[in-house]
Amino acid sequence: MTLRILYTLVWHLALPLIGLRLLWRARRQPEYLQHVGERFGRYPDRVAGPVIWLHAVSVGETRAAAPLIHALLAAHPDCRLLLTHMTPTGRATGVELFGALSPRVRSVYLPYDLPWAMQRFLKHFRPRLGILMETELWPNLIEACHQRHIPLALVNGRLSERSARGYARIGTLARDAFAHLSAIGAQTEADAQRMTALGARYLSVTGNIKFDIAPPPAMDALGATFRNRIGPRQILLAASTREGEEEPLLEAFARLAGPEVLLLLVPRHPQRFGEVERLVQRCGLTLQLRSQAVPVMADTRVWLGDSMGEMHAYYGAAHVALIGGSWKELGGQNPIEACQMGCPVIVGPHTFNFKAVCEQAIEAGAALRAGAIEEGLKQALLLLDTPTRRASMGAAGREFAQSHRGATARTVTLLMPLYRGSHPQPGQ
Repeated sequence: MTLRILYTLVWHLALPLIGLRLLWRARRQPEYLQHVGERFGRYPDRVAGPVIWLHAVSVGETRAAAPLIHALLAAHPDCRLLLTHMTPTGRATGVELFGALSPRVRSVYLPYDLPWAMQRFLKHFRPRLGILMETELWPNLIEACHQRHIPLALVNGRLSERSARGYARIGTLARDAFAHLSAIGAQTEADAQRMTALGARYLSVTGNIKFDIAPPPAMDALGATFRNRIGPRQILLAASTREGEEEPLLEAFARLAGPEVLLLLVPRHPQRFGEVERLVQRCGLTLQLRSQAVPVMADTRVWLGDSMGEMHAYYGAAHVALIGGSWKELGGQNPIEACQMGCPVIVGPHTFNFKAVCEQAIEAGAALRAGAIEEGLKQALLLLDTPTRRASMGAAGREFAQSHRGATARTVTLLMPLYRGSHPQPGQ
């Protein structure tokens, strides 16, 4: 209780800074100043009918939740699904993916983790079941659901060793949060063991829902369009890159890659598109933008992927991919999409956010690991010159992705008793 009081006090003291942070982030994304009332639990209208509420923080979690959302809507035809986010890009992705299902699916912001805001949110929407995607643990939210007897599940749960150490440092605050979850579907046995050590009780290993995301047929066609637009050149994709990774990559690319190789560079965050464009120009490399929708010129060295929701198509067009977020201590990005599209993968040394799936992909022969981004680039250039090995890695990736499907069905089975009002026993 003392820790929760201190935690809540810090949130209240930070309220003026929250407003400044929204203003600061709105410089690049004006959408941060829209729907501000929702961040404090104020909503214009309710959702009619029984509500299942699913929280997906941003773009990655929202896309990962797609198979589960469709499965829940099919399993419970009487319900509406409330989808909550923390970022404008996550919210926009929710509208993009599920707008055609309106009014059965609605996207809003989840409030900040203030007790009164969370209580207002729960009182307004009255969800029959709450679902958190991956690693979202908000102590006041979990406590509010516990007080209102709203079952709350964590699904597609993952917990890296680093995150587990962080939760352990806040002691009973984390233990109470894990203990009050009505059910947990962990991605791997290792994730389950780390959560159990932190107090989780109702836990099952259900696998990774992201394996169940079927590449949209339109992405195959778009990938083929990209290849036609580029021509016969070799395509090296740098996918979901983060700040501090592009500059050393571009410098190494300028030194090591011949003109027959095109670098398809896709930053992780859209607000950085302009920044990365300027960085490419400073490195003296000729540049075109994907948004220009014109053929790529033969002397263009970098094609900047300044679009959202087309990563499957980028992987489909590429001959080999370097996965961003793994060359700095950022935890990496998920290689599943690349494997699904048969694109060989090279990851850096920092993949702690996706440790299990990266190690599994490497073991399956679908991915390689490099110690530094220049080393990764050299491995990628070698693969470009070794088509038989590249084809073998691509086939291994498709087989690897296919063999791990099924987590969505297991997760729906886990959630079914909670929706009906019953609860699992400890150890289940």
